Amino acid sequence: MINNDTICALATANGMGAIAVIRVSGPEAISKVAQIYQSKFNANKSLTDAKSHTIHLGFIMDGDTIIDEALFSIFKNPHSYTGEDVVEISTHGSIYIQQKVLELLNKIGIRNANPGEYTFRAFWNGKMDLTQAEAVADLIASDSKASHEIAIKQMRGGFSNQIKDLRDQMINFAALMELELDFSEEDVEFADRTQFYALLNQLQNILKRLADSFAFGNVIKNGVPVAIVGAPNAGKSTLLNALLNEERAIVSDIEGTTRDTIEETIYIEGVGFRFIDTAGIRVAGDSIEKIGIEKTFEKINDASIVIFLYDANITEDDQIAQQLDELQGKGKIVFNVANKIDINNTTAVISEAIRQEFKDVVHLEISAKDQFNIDALKDQLVYQMKLKGSNQDDTIVTNSRHLEALQNTLIQIGKIKQGMDNGLPGDLLAMDIREALTYLGHITGEIDVDQDILGTIFGKFCIGK
Repeated sequence: MINNDTICALATANGMGAIAVIRVSGPEAISKVAQIYQSKFNANKSLTDAKSHTIHLGFIMDGDTIIDEALFSIFKNPHSYTGEDVVEISTHGSIYIQQKVLELLNKIGIRNANPGEYTFRAFWNGKMDLTQAEAVADLIASDSKASHEIAIKQMRGGFSNQIKDLRDQMINFAALMELELDFSEEDVEFADRTQFYALLNQLQNILKRLADSFAFGNVIKNGVPVAIVGAPNAGKSTLLNALLNEERAIVSDIEGTTRDTIEETIYIEGVGFRFIDTAGIRVAGDSIEKIGIEKTFEKINDASIVIFLYDANITEDDQIAQQLDELQGKGKIVFNVANKIDINNTTAVISEAIRQEFKDVVHLEISAKDQFNIDALKDQLVYQMKLKGSNQDDTIVTNSRHLEALQNTLIQIGKIKQGMDNGLPGDLLAMDIREALTYLGHITGEIDVDQDILGTIFGKFCIGK
């Protein structure tokens, strides 16, 4: 439950700017703010008489003292972000003015909002469901075109609508199953078991596809991890610097210079890539280098893309084949990148035998030092992620809470099917169906959600949202 009081907070970023917006929401939002408002053009005009979705120029008054000249935007319930009466005060961006207005609002009985309280009220008042509310936080945090597009789709209800549709279909069958219990003595079946079994198969396929999309959605949301691996002196640090277009990593002829992993993020065509320069793979010369090499293997396991980089002038095909075999076995997108082709002044150093044996690997020949083919490498990175994304359903799951609920629903559907195969009576089947519906309802908040879960979700928001 929410407190039926009126709240306020700074809706724009902290600090000085051209303007600042202070948001007030609650049953007394308009009447309270009216106490500190004075129209610039008509001293007798009150905000309490204002129509919804109108803007009013006036002064913020502390008694007889003018604090600032501001715009007062009025949104009356239920046609506002929170579903309550809302006033947004657009002031000049002075930090002093911001603090003074908030103090003034507190003084007249408006309390400061908690993190995420505005969006929580929007959820509570039915303006959005839980997945859409979570998408608001994702939208605010999105730092790439790709993560922004996923958040927008979810905020507009793409994921919610799909889950609601699946849940409604299950509810229809559950209702018929429950009805059978009232006529147990007559031994009748209202729910067509064949139809229901077909629906369960359909649900399994859709839910599994949604759950499988999490791996892709999560890396898009947080940046695609790309591990650059290879032998010492293969040019990994030089490649990282070339990709970043700056001297980020130390480059040296001495083997084993990189003792720890170095991570940097760049955005290519709207997709964030987290490049990880790792220690060279070889027998460690000392304990510190050994730790660095152990971290290399950890980063390979965590990466979505692995760039195997090697010196084209000294690396034999059997060495290349061995490394590619190992990397392909880990289920990653693998790049086979021959470096230092400037030394032999050739662009055809990857053998046809390697290309034929590893057709699913991306093969490229580059000179990290001269930045030759670096753009081609970037293009391939984007292409491979778009290719992977094209294999996903239109709806992409990015939230671990949703993933857990989907997985739990799949487990329950498996139990329902097993029960039907074993001739389980309707009352026991109905219990498993209700359990599956509960998990689906947890995703969108259509059933009661634990207050601790809601606190965790909305506690991640900034104060003014």
